[in-house]
Amino acid sequence: MDDRTVRLALQRHWDASDAGDFDVEHEIYREDAVLHYPQSGERICGRRNIQESRFVQPNRKRFAVRRIVGSGDLWVTEFVLSYDGIPSYSVSIMEFRDGLVANETQYFADRFDPAPSRAHLVEQPG
Repeated sequence: MDDRTVRLALQRHWDASDAGDFDVEHEIYREDAVLHYPQSGERICGRRNIQESRFVQPNRKRFAVRRIVGSGDLWVTEFVLSYDGIPSYSVSIMEFRDGLVANETQYFADRFDPAPSRAHLVEQPG
């Protein structure tokens, strides 16, 4: 797969994720794909298990992609994942093999208040 094709597949994946289309969302994964959540220590093996883990998650989810970068077999998506309207800033690292995702690692970060000690260094929106 060339980079343009991978980028289109990733955009299709994230659009399907946002729409709650679990079938299209998981077309991008190999049957033996592995999903890692380092913060919780979870490792989910197999496309069907990855799909089910997301299907049974009870919250209403929305995905807003901020950027997709990568080339070849390694791609990173920065996005905001909102659970029931509460944003979590997220990064997905996907490793492709034979045109499909073989490994994915997702990291999540919650919003936090700015530190007063650096307020004088922060640019204010114009």
